[in-house]
Formats: sequence, structure tokens, C-alpha cells
Amino acid sequence: MNTLIATIAAYLLGSISFAVVMSRVFGLSDPRTYGSKNPGATNVLRSGSKKAAIATLVGDAAKGWLAVWLAVQFGAEFGLDDTGIALVAIAVFIGHLWPVFFRFVGGKGVATALGVLLGINPWLGLATLATWLIVAYAFRYSSLAALVASIFAPFYYGLLFGVDAILFAVFVMSALLLWRHSSNIGNLIAGKESKIGSKSAGARKAK
Repeated sequence: MNTLIATIAAYLLGSISFAVVMSRVFGLSDPRTYGSKNPGATNVLRSGSKKAAIATLVGDAAKGWLAVWLAVQFGAEFGLDDTGIALVAIAVFIGHLWPVFFRFVGGKGVATALGVLLGINPWLGLATLATWLIVAYAFRYSSLAALVASIFAPFYYGLLFGVDAILFAVFVMSALLLWRHSSNIGNLIAGKESKIGSKSAGARKAK
């Protein structure tokens, strides 16, 4: 029962879309209406507001981290084992992808996945973040960096901790990230993908 409660709570926490919340706070257009139409930090950056984009990034990562960190630190007291932690990790991530509070229209999950990985283990999160930063700096494509980092994340976990239920959760997140970026893969191949920092004509102040 405690595992079910923790999983539902993690999903509800993941359902808080900071891209939408922060866009409203900063008086910007809904990120689901311009650019890639993805409610995430990269698309919010296309509004020209770095503060809103940073706040979105931190918020989306923090919710993933918090859900998993609480499960790791206190789950044993309530009967949560590795399987329970894995379910919490998947639930908070799925909450971001399909948020109940925003008609199940969510982001692609990069920041939240990073938060989850940091919650599982800081070194795991930092290794994955370093992979993202290297690729993003070299090629200036957020989507490409996310694709490469998502492929490497399960490898890093297996190298650090071996095979267990949490590795399965990391695999699930990676698979979902790849699937959510399927359109980006097509754009990358066609040379139509927007680079980091490019602004969208539809991203303007909300009236």
C-alpha cells in the first residue's frame, strides 16, 4: 500500500509543469503554443527569457530529484525496496510527460530525468549531465544532447551499480526519452532542428 501511495504521489508531483507555471509567472505566452510546442526549458528559452528558462529547468529537475531522493532516503522506513524506488522514479517521470493537471500534455522529460538520476545517485546524474553538456556544446542541439545522454544513462548505472530494478527504471526513462524525441530525430536528419538559443517568432509576451 505504501508503495502505491508513493507512486501516486510521485506522479502528481511530476505533473507540475514548470514550463507552463513559470511562463505565467513571467508573463510569457504558453510554451505549448510556439516553437516546438514542448513545455520544457529549451522551448521557454525561445521566448527570450533566460530567467524563465532557468526557473523551468530547475523546477523540472527538482521535482524529479525530490521524489526519488525521498524514496531513497526514507523509503525503507515505509517498506519501499528497490522496486518501489524504481516505480517512484518512473511515476514522477511519466507525470512530467503526461501531467494530469495540464490535460496530459507534458514535456519531453530531459530535466526531470536528470533530476531522477541525481536522486538515485549524484555521480550517476553528473555523468549523464556531463554527457549532455559535451554534446550540446559541440553541436548546439539540445535534442541531440538529450538523445546521446539518454543512451548512456543506463550504461552508467550498470557500470556503477550493476543490474537491479532501478536499472530497469533508467531503461524505461531512456526509451521514453528516445520515443519523445522521434520528431527531433527526423528534424536532425533533415537539417531542420532548431539550435540552442534560437528564438521563435511565436514566443512573445502574453497579453
